Amino acid sequence: MGRRSSNRLALAAVIAALTAPAQTQAADWVIEGRGFGHGVGMSQYGAFGLAEHGRDYRQILHRYYTDVSISQAGTKSVRVLLGTGHSSIGFSGAKKACGKNINGNESYSFRIASGNVTLRRPNGSKLKSCGDEGAASGGASVVFNGVGVYRGALLARNVGGSLYSINKVGIEGYIQGVIPNESPASWPQPALRAQAVAARSYALATTVSGNGYDLYDDTRSQVYGGKSSETQSTNQAAKATSREVIKSGGEVATAFFFSTSGGQTENSEFGFPGGGTPRPYLKSVNDPYDDVSPHHRWRASLTQSEIESDLSGLFSGNLKKIKVLRRGESPRIVRARVVGSSGSTEVNGDTLRFRLGLRSTWARFKKR
Repeated sequence: MGRRSSNRLALAAVIAALTAPAQTQAADWVIEGRGFGHGVGMSQYGAFGLAEHGRDYRQILHRYYTDVSISQAGTKSVRVLLGTGHSSIGFSGAKKACGKNINGNESYSFRIASGNVTLRRPNGSKLKSCGDEGAASGGASVVFNGVGVYRGALLARNVGGSLYSINKVGIEGYIQGVIPNESPASWPQPALRAQAVAARSYALATTVSGNGYDLYDDTRSQVYGGKSSETQSTNQAAKATSREVIKSGGEVATAFFFSTSGGQTENSEFGFPGGGTPRPYLKSVNDPYDDVSPHHRWRASLTQSEIESDLSGLFSGNLKKIKVLRRGESPRIVRARVVGSSGSTEVNGDTLRFRLGLRSTWARFKKR
């Protein structure tokens, strides 16, 4: 099972827990909230709602990103980490690997031998030593055996005696592999095009400075599934917005986005654990059509023992209350105090969110 699948299953489990029917044991705490995600930048369901109400993708982008321009960016390649800890990376579809011409209809592999990445024939025999990194490319795409199909090149990098799998791909090919994994392909074109521009901007404005890679293929950067995840409608959105990004102050903007705002987005300095960086284009805005989302409003119920277990170590004695000390420009929690009968701790909103499995920090706590 891939990381994307396991992440989605984990997320589904959280949602199921939040929406499950009440158990026979009466709930002592009720948590009412709105939204899903950090709340900064573009609400994806809000973009869908705006598209349904006739807004084009440029209007959607200007709704969520304050005083930005939409302009062209240069072309470049990005290196996306697909996996780590491989002993062997099998592939097909490439016409060249480590500078050698190979048969695209046959399956080859990269392995480590004597401290170097080596290219192996279909029968497993050594074809060439590639140094610290091997590259397979030359065809329309490369099949990473057991994982997926990717545009560009498939790289195998020796890191501490095991292989990292990396996809080196042009930014436009990368975006084609992001959109269908971040927005449903059935959504209206304006919403998909807004997603394309936001994703392209985010990719060009950020780097994780990894060992041979710039971006992750999961939610630590953006969810990326390569060519095998592409659809006609999302590719249409990518091509219709080719090279377009949002800029602020002449620089490509870090275009954060998330699922559901609950009706209002949040300033960047209040949306992330420990406080994010204030950015003039990431300000709290009303989100009038976000109510199309199934996560617009939500409710969770917990017994006293459940909430005390989840917040263990943040209070002493019996849990008495959760006192909100500061909210952001939206009602999202910035700071709160977890109050026990003999000791309490001040925490940020995300600590409460992740400890309690909540969908966002827009939450209100009621003890019965």
